[in-house]
Amino acid sequence: MTRRADTTDEARFRAEARAWLEAHGLAWRAEAEAIGFGQKHTPEAERVWFEHCRAWQRTLYDGGWAALTLPTEVGGRGLSVPYRILFEEEAARHQVTAGFVGASLALIVPALLTFGSSEQQARFLAPALRGDEAWCQLFSEPEAGSDLAGLRCSAVVDGDELLVNGQKLWTSSAQFCEWGFLLARTNPEAPKHAGISFLLLDMRSPGVDVRPLPTITGSRHFNEVFFTDVRVPLSQIVGGIDQGWGVTRLVLASESVSIGTSGPNRDSAEDLVRLARERGRLKEPPVRDAVAAAHIEEQILGWLGERIRTAVLDGHAPDVDGSVLKILWAESRARRSDVALEILGADALLDGTDAYRAGFWQNQMLDRYQGLIGGGTVEVHRNGIGERVLGLPRETREDREVPFRDLTKKPSE
Repeated sequence: MTRRADTTDEARFRAEARAWLEAHGLAWRAEAEAIGFGQKHTPEAERVWFEHCRAWQRTLYDGGWAALTLPTEVGGRGLSVPYRILFEEEAARHQVTAGFVGASLALIVPALLTFGSSEQQARFLAPALRGDEAWCQLFSEPEAGSDLAGLRCSAVVDGDELLVNGQKLWTSSAQFCEWGFLLARTNPEAPKHAGISFLLLDMRSPGVDVRPLPTITGSRHFNEVFFTDVRVPLSQIVGGIDQGWGVTRLVLASESVSIGTSGPNRDSAEDLVRLARERGRLKEPPVRDAVAAAHIEEQILGWLGERIRTAVLDGHAPDVDGSVLKILWAESRARRSDVALEILGADALLDGTDAYRAGFWQNQMLDRYQGLIGGGTVEVHRNGIGERVLGLPRETREDREVPFRDLTKKPSE
């Protein structure tokens, strides 16, 4: 695989992007390092990191870099996808990121552009791209995670509004977001995939209760969210009532491609080499083998990503399924933290300022579930690869055409 050279226009664009990032990114990154790149887990520190990422999103918007491929009428520059790839490559080199604020835009913006009304696009796109209004994804529930269409959160039409009741789970950064995109069951008489609506929900509405879920690292990134008679205008349904599953599939596809590619990489194989050298273990054969394996996985992941970018640059549809990238990224990240802790030995039990890099690798190990579960478990993605890519028989789904209300009935009913 050979990546073609930038065209004259692309080279000019890349130089412009690099100059802008050097002018604006250094100060942001210096402050990010002082903050700790989101690795400190107190409510105050997490709020500071979120707002620092939001500030970078505003800087991007003010500089004209936040919506390169969007139409000019909604605040974009109307460029083709290759230009966005070039900018993302330069941004990665400068270790700058809008973090969760930017990652959520990769989900809601395509949904609004594809299925949203002109009024919805006019109301929501610009504030989102400026970072004025951050968005969270209200999909998972206690009984609807891997089988998302089994969700029970309900929305009933009441005049020109919907009345929402139910619970969501594992909602990232809900405590900081002004808006959320919510899946709710609006027709229990329809089969489970057909009676769902995609709603735009003001997180400051009466009846919305956000409760952070502290994890083993002390992080409060996840939340459970409860809804009690929350009112949502009918005008905030995207794609039509009961027609939310198509919007959902677009969001899930965007998520599987974007996850794991939105932040600075501070746990690379090169970092493992540095750790092994500093600990005097670089010459040990088991350590060398493990670090080499991590390097190989990293290279494969990089080449797969490059293959996708090259296809896009050449005007072709990528032949690498997004689930392949998601699985390899999540599992290789987990294995790198295993290698690091093996190198640290007994010192891996230290915490805080006593620990190497203030416990960075310990945090990576404890935090691995975010990659292995977030955005769909690796098992779900493997199923998808089997069905979509390999053409294996689909799993038996006897409940696909059954009205949802019948699925939730108890045997005695």
